[in-house]
Amino acid sequence: MNDDSAVSALSALAHADRLAAFRMLVRAGPEGMPSGEIAETLAIPPTRMSFHLATLERSKLLTSWRDGRYVRYAASYDDMRQLLAFLTEDCCSGNPDICGNLAILVASCAPETCG
Repeated sequence: MNDDSAVSALSALAHADRLAAFRMLVRAGPEGMPSGEIAETLAIPPTRMSFHLATLERSKLLTSWRDGRYVRYAASYDDMRQLLAFLTEDCCSGNPDICGNLAILVASCAPETCG
């Protein structure tokens, strides 16, 4: 990951509706959720939710696919892990007194536990 990609991802997350949708999709797992269900659950009008989901997808934090007449969205766990690794790669110069177990937590977010 480079600075531009990290800024894009962080900018996409810097909105309450998008952050809520992303967190919901992280919890939903690799099967994701239909966009209408996301909008309904978060009480956000579907057109506004579509705009937010597209923003998250452009930043590579989400993926989407057609499922019949629905569009499903899921968190892109690989890209999420890359962002977390980028943000923590120089964490406190590896000083465990400052960082605690942050690096271990990021590293432990393996595909089998985080999607």
